Amino acid sequence: MSVTVSNVTRLYGQQKALDNVSFEIKKGEITAFIGPNGAGKSTMMKIITGFIPATEGSVSVCGLLSTPGNIEIRRLIGYLPENNPLYPEMYVREYLGYVADIYKIGKEKKKAVDTVIEKTGLGAEQRKKISSLSKGYRQRVGLAQALIHDPEVLILDEATTGLDPNQIVEIRNLISGVGKEKTVMLSTHIMQEVEAICNRVIVINKGKIVADGNRESISSIAGLNRESSLEEVFRKLTGE
Repeated sequence: MSVTVSNVTRLYGQQKALDNVSFEIKKGEITAFIGPNGAGKSTMMKIITGFIPATEGSVSVCGLLSTPGNIEIRRLIGYLPENNPLYPEMYVREYLGYVADIYKIGKEKKKAVDTVIEKTGLGAEQRKKISSLSKGYRQRVGLAQALIHDPEVLILDEATTGLDPNQIVEIRNLISGVGKEKTVMLSTHIMQEVEAICNRVIVINKGKIVADGNRESISSIAGLNRESSLEEVFRKLTGE
């Protein structure tokens, strides 16, 4: 398994953000991780990527234990957090080169930067300052930095936030292509996105997994279709 989550609990003070969560994701799966605001999605993603520790339980990525001190894990994972932190004073190409240096790409740096710029459609923007980009193009830069080191696992937290309809289609196609050879886990609030690119859905509510299955089975259980909102999905699956 590319990602194995075993009995993970995460406490913030006395509050349980995650409560004994377990699941596995195979290579080649594009898995939607959905739930209401505050359900624990971002917390789970931060634990998988090694940015914060679990209070209890464990996570392994490609057989390696994911902890905040494990640098090898960072080389295996591409991560686009929800708030997409960037350096606005840097130029797009300069920033991606900087990220490539962090991952010690070395002699292949220029090729890696060129490849990811082409993949994410940043060619016309590559010599602009990040501060001058639209929100949609900033999101592309965030996706580019997650892909530049050719990771085994891609963790995307609200990847299409702020994109216009055409950009959304382009990024979805990119994620679909990447998902053929990598493990992809993404959170989203758009049911059409789940229908368009995900072959598996994990639903979390109040820190607990309430449903886990392929896209068709989740839709069937909930009695819904691609026009349904995620809020309807959550209500059907949680009974709330």
